[in-house]
Amino acid sequence: MSNTGVSSTNEAVAKEQEYVHTVYDEIASHFSHTRYKPWPIVEKFLVGLKPGSVGIDVGCGNGKYLGINKNVFIMGSDHSGELIKIAQPSLPLGGFEVSIADGLSLPYTRNRFDFAICIAVIHHFSTPARRIEAVQHILNQLNVDGEALVYVWALEQKNSRRGWDEGMVQDVMVPWVLQKQFKKGEKQALELKKQQDTEAGVPIKDEDEVKHRYYHLYKQNELENDVVKAGGIVVDNGYERDNWWAIIKNQPQSA
Repeated sequence: MSNTGVSSTNEAVAKEQEYVHTVYDEIASHFSHTRYKPWPIVEKFLVGLKPGSVGIDVGCGNGKYLGINKNVFIMGSDHSGELIKIAQPSLPLGGFEVSIADGLSLPYTRNRFDFAICIAVIHHFSTPARRIEAVQHILNQLNVDGEALVYVWALEQKNSRRGWDEGMVQDVMVPWVLQKQFKKGEKQALELKKQQDTEAGVPIKDEDEVKHRYYHLYKQNELENDVVKAGGIVVDNGYERDNWWAIIKNQPQSA
């Protein structure tokens, strides 16, 4: 790798550390309380798995998807140690485990798993090469018949509160309001709405502490093109909740 390539990689790593990893460790508790309801297509993918399947959740966060299907075994990983701390106590006995790991350096044996999910993670990698590498790394974990479900934030969100759309800048900093006092229970829905308003650009109060997270907003067909560049094929794809999603697998092996 050239010195320019090394410099570019180092800059990307530093950017992700400051505007992704550090931020999620700082907001982990608050973030977890706004992420508790499974998305329909993710739930459908997991429920439809063959009993006894073994897979991984790359960027599992607070572990909300690990218990969706009690008939499969899932190993979850996340770069955020604070989110993993939250995920651990919520795990049922047997069938699941979690660990701290980087999405580009997963601690698993290659070609082992029947399935994988990676929900709203890859858009946090800050260069095209690293995003393609992240897809490739997921594909490397799958066995010959394995499939992975990947979600990324979409650029085309003109009907959402955020208002992003085709032709706008794709690399953005998205604010998160870290509240001084946070209570779960009856205030959960209110806190979720406030956080959604914040991400949509609603004015922030002076006393709130604001953290900024880096996102790459995927334009239509960009995820599918990255999958092909990573050596995979797209089995199914679509748009849900301001995200592009794709079910992917490895290219068939030649005879």
